[in-house]
Amino acid sequence: MFFPYKDDNPRVLFPYVTYTLIAINIFIFIGLNYLSFQSPNQNLMLVFGFIPNSFNLLTIFSSMFIHGGISHIFSNMWFLYIFGDNVESILGHTKFLLFYIICGVGAAFAQYAINPESTIPMVGASGAIAGVLGAYMIRFPKAKVHILAVIIIFITTFTVPAQIVLGLWFFIQLSSGLNSLGIDTTGGVAWFAHIGGFIAGVGSINYIQNYNIEHS
Repeated sequence: MFFPYKDDNPRVLFPYVTYTLIAINIFIFIGLNYLSFQSPNQNLMLVFGFIPNSFNLLTIFSSMFIHGGISHIFSNMWFLYIFGDNVESILGHTKFLLFYIICGVGAAFAQYAINPESTIPMVGASGAIAGVLGAYMIRFPKAKVHILAVIIIFITTFTVPAQIVLGLWFFIQLSSGLNSLGIDTTGGVAWFAHIGGFIAGVGSINYIQNYNIEHS
C-alpha cells in the first residue's frame, strides 16, 4: 500500500476554499450519519447521490459532498488537504472553487457516459479531487511528494516527483476502470468518475487560470 502524506511545495495563498470544502464535507458527513441513525430505513444515498438512470443536475452537486464511510471521506479529504492548497494558490480562491465544481461535474458526466442506465447512486468528492490531482501534476510536475509505503510487515517512506505518483494514480484508475467495464452491477468504486475528473482538471487548469473573471 502506498499513501502520500505530504508534499514539499510551499503555498502562496492561505487555502480558504480548500479548508472550507474539507469542513463542509466533514460537517455533512456527520449530519447525514446522524440523520441515518435517526431514520435507519431512509437511504440518503438514493436522495442525494447521482444516479445516472434518473439524471438530475441537482444531485450532481449534492453527490460531491456525500461520502459512504470513514475511509471514503478520510482519503478524499486527505488528498484535497495535500494537493488543494497549491492549486488554489495558482488559481486564486474564486477560480479554484469554479475549477473544483467543473471537475466534479466532469466526473459525473464521465460516469454517466460509461453507464447511463445504472441505478447505483454515485457519491463522493473523488471526481472533483481527481481534477485537483490532474492540475497539480500539470503545474507542479517536479514537486516532491512524500509517500508512506506498507509492504507486508515493513513500513517505509520515500519521496517521488508529483508527475510520477499522480501519473501512477491515474494509470491505476484507468486500468481499474477498463477492467470493470460490463462487470460491476452492485456498486463499488466509480473509476470513470475519477478518470473524468482527472482529465477535466488537466484540460481546464490553464484555461481557468488565464480566464479573467472580472470581465466575464
